[in-house]
Amino acid sequence: MNEEKIKNQILDACSSSDADFLEIRVEETDSTRINFKAKKLDNLIQNQGLGGNVRALVKGGWGFVCFNDLNNLKNNVKSAVMQAKRASSDNYIPLTGFEPVKDKIVSSFPKSASKIKISEKIHLLKHYNDLIWSTEGIQSSDLIYGDSVRKIFLVNSFGTELIQDSHHVVFRASVQAREGGDVQQSGFSIGSLGDYSVVQGLDNEIKDTVNKAKTQLLSKPVDGGEKTVVLDPILAGVFVHEAFGHLSEADHVYENDQLKEMMVLGKTFGPKNLNIIDGAQIPNLRGSFKYDDEGTPSSKTDLIREGVLVGRLHSRETAAIMKEKPTGNARSIGYNFPPIVRMTNTLIENGDSDLSDIFGDIKEGIYAKNWYGGMTSMEMFTFSSGESYMIRNGKVEEMVRPVMLSGNVFSTLHNIDAIGKDLDMNQGGGCGKGGQMPLPVSNGSPHIRIQNCLISGN
Repeated sequence: MNEEKIKNQILDACSSSDADFLEIRVEETDSTRINFKAKKLDNLIQNQGLGGNVRALVKGGWGFVCFNDLNNLKNNVKSAVMQAKRASSDNYIPLTGFEPVKDKIVSSFPKSASKIKISEKIHLLKHYNDLIWSTEGIQSSDLIYGDSVRKIFLVNSFGTELIQDSHHVVFRASVQAREGGDVQQSGFSIGSLGDYSVVQGLDNEIKDTVNKAKTQLLSKPVDGGEKTVVLDPILAGVFVHEAFGHLSEADHVYENDQLKEMMVLGKTFGPKNLNIIDGAQIPNLRGSFKYDDEGTPSSKTDLIREGVLVGRLHSRETAAIMKEKPTGNARSIGYNFPPIVRMTNTLIENGDSDLSDIFGDIKEGIYAKNWYGGMTSMEMFTFSSGESYMIRNGKVEEMVRPVMLSGNVFSTLHNIDAIGKDLDMNQGGGCGKGGQMPLPVSNGSPHIRIQNCLISGN
């Protein structure tokens, strides 16, 4: 599309508004999704589109209008402003002031997924699918590949003029093995900021996934109760994202009196060696970007530092309401949604424990790896591991059935008594807050050890 023409159309429409704040975003998107289910290609979707939205703010009231036709932009602005005026109030807090941004960000990769033919992508997934089904005892499988290119034009009434592109690649594999009435599964997911090479050369990972699903058929369940549990970087990363990260999103906090009492800055939440951060400024991860969907520069935000709650994640609006600094965490899955406060790359930083020491003094415990589903409700969580192993006398031994881990996130953080120094990031996930999913994020951690963790066998 003609960048200069679109920018001028947006600027012209923006100048005609009498709103306290006006923002216009236009997006050009190109995406591919390929899905193999069982032994066949089940779904192939290619989408290209152009759309946008107008956000208007008048005395604390928001108006939001989506569109697919740039020729009617001024009328869309009028509609958004009218909505905002209807929602306005005399009791409002002005937005935190913007520093105008004028920038253009163009991404490049050694092997961009957008340059790979669709036939090549299908051929690669068929190869992986054939590997799965070359083994006896497989009941079903699911392979999902997706890539997207998103080019965003953002202009606001504070003087921001921004062009930014984003690229994403994601691949997920799931395998179910069966023996009689018993079905067990295994899977993995990976992703990148547009580099296709991450999905190539995964034969060993596919074979390992198949073998794990079959081995779990031979495994035994464990007795439930409070146990010493070691989480691998993937499961620990999911834990920090789901159980703690969402509690750090400021829109949850200021809207909920119970959370206000829980999430008090300066409160001790864990041991001195516990440090949790979120930040799109961390390079080369799926949650990384230069500017969020309000045009705010990205940052790296300390959430917990030396066991103490020191920060939270903000949009412009939540920062103004809570009299704190914007963090560049306003994100939207697409032009048909307004940006809301979202995580980016969320992680537990490295500690100082060697892996041998983390396992070494455990007389009996559980090593929980990977993950498969879970839920949170306020400070309570329940997660299922993807695979689990017994720990005896400091050694990882036989595989057991996946376990459910449940508890209170604050108690669990306090019960972390060892943090490794082998930080690893999972880039195959997507966040689903507010029905906007799958928003590209990453999460990670080193290995962590938790005392008195409540588990139940599956």
